[in-house]
Amino acid sequence: MSSKKDAVFITSLVILWYSTNIGVILLNKFLLSNYGFSFPIFLTMCHMSACAILSYISIVFLKLVPVQQVKSRSQFLRIATLSVVFCASVVGGNISLSYLPVSFNQAVGATTPFFTALFAYLITRKREAWATYTCLVPVVAGVVIATGGEPSFHLYGFIMCISATAARAFKSVLQGVLLSSEGEKLNSMNLILYMAPVAVVVLLPAALVMEPGVFDLVVALGKEHKFMWILLLVNSTMAYGANLCNFLVTKHTSALTLQVLGNAKGAVAVVISILIFQNPVTFIGIAGYTMTVMGVIAYGESKRRQK
Repeated sequence: MSSKKDAVFITSLVILWYSTNIGVILLNKFLLSNYGFSFPIFLTMCHMSACAILSYISIVFLKLVPVQQVKSRSQFLRIATLSVVFCASVVGGNISLSYLPVSFNQAVGATTPFFTALFAYLITRKREAWATYTCLVPVVAGVVIATGGEPSFHLYGFIMCISATAARAFKSVLQGVLLSSEGEKLNSMNLILYMAPVAVVVLLPAALVMEPGVFDLVVALGKEHKFMWILLLVNSTMAYGANLCNFLVTKHTSALTLQVLGNAKGAVAVVISILIFQNPVTFIGIAGYTMTVMGVIAYGESKRRQK
């Protein structure tokens, strides 16, 4: 009976994880494409504000996980460095959504393993087996093909998307290096608790400088479109929900399950976004994205076998 309950719990958790992750991406696209709301830095700041408040409530009051203390100034500076890189990846991704359809954004995002392997070699000199590197060829080739077949291609949006993907991979490698000692490792919930406030401090002046008059404009838009505030609140809460669900799914499933679910999540996001936003797709674009996903799956399997 308990195994049946566990199966129901894990299934519910995965559905919630998919819903929050895909929901954030789709709502980001919707907000940035409607109402004249073209403020990706401000949007990211809203996400990080929600993450800061909700992670504090979850850890300090609800005690979902024990509080892990920052033990030194140098550890805090390393967390702050990670936070800045994390900000860059999220802002880049949100900027790209202003110019690119979600389907193409996800296709480019699927190249994360390529950048992770690249940065792992450049920073830590960690080498993979040649078979593993070979699996990365279709990952990159697929995006090149998808780019050629993308009717809504936008160069600046593509550069932002690639930059965001590279920053995301850089953050994961950097996290392994900066928080490598046992005493300094933080679980993802505590990491968000410390990273999110730093992100808000970084993003607030960035929004004021790079998106001048953003607060007045958002208030004016909110008065004109009442639903915008609700969408912004739901979107920001979902951003934290995605992090929380990611942590819980990681805790209650195996690394392999997480990898398979993660690969499938991108494909589900692509299908749902095409159905909702009705953006044109081509056979070449779909073929390119499929090749990338197959390469990512092969890469994950190759790494698993090496272990």
